[in-house]
Amino acid sequence: MQISPRDKNVLVTGGATGIGRAIAEAFSHSGANVFINHLQQQDKIRQIHRVAAIKGDWSADVSNRSAVNAMVADIERQHGNIDILINNAGISNPRPFLETREADWDEVININLKGTVFTSQAVIPGMLKKQAGCIINMVSELGYLGRENFTAYSASKGALITLTRSLAREFAPAIRVNGIAPGPVMTDLLRGEIKNEQDLQKEQDIPLQRIAEPEEIAGTAVFLASDYARFYCGDILSPNGGAMMR
Repeated sequence: MQISPRDKNVLVTGGATGIGRAIAEAFSHSGANVFINHLQQQDKIRQIHRVAAIKGDWSADVSNRSAVNAMVADIERQHGNIDILINNAGISNPRPFLETREADWDEVININLKGTVFTSQAVIPGMLKKQAGCIINMVSELGYLGRENFTAYSASKGALITLTRSLAREFAPAIRVNGIAPGPVMTDLLRGEIKNEQDLQKEQDIPLQRIAEPEEIAGTAVFLASDYARFYCGDILSPNGGAMMR
């Protein structure tokens, strides 16, 4: 039994910042061959290359099927099939529901949902050839709970939950598909949504009385990709400090 993802090829979309970066670093430190997808974030990429042994990075818009196919083909041509896919790329774009334009819906759905679909479709054929693979979709507790001013984001994450379970049923046992639904995590995305100190102090809703750090989510991803999690299929793990117990 191989406990760690050592020597496995791992692709992390949205891997330049926040949770994606923490996941990329965690897999790198576990001995995996890590490839990062990003969208023209060279300064962030240089930073992560300084702290982790990243094997390569590719700039591609995950909402563009042709760009995704080209990226995956390039990685597989140079390094072999991808063993582990982390679908992490996403945006929130918060707006009141009545002010949410069609273009806002399109942007969120195209990146969060269709981006996951396109990347998975590009990677799954290689996994099926080996009859082995692991896909982890980054969801959100808002996919269950919803939230005012985050209708598009919450809807996209709710769709990702059912997508995760559908893919798990379709491609098991060759490919294990699971998801992670974090609670609040201190990322640049969250900081951009914080309007005052009171918004930051969400501890009254979190029994652990703090907001998570990205590294605390990354450990869940490494676990799901390991043989310790080999009986997880279509599950959504939710590291949220107790904010949503189910």
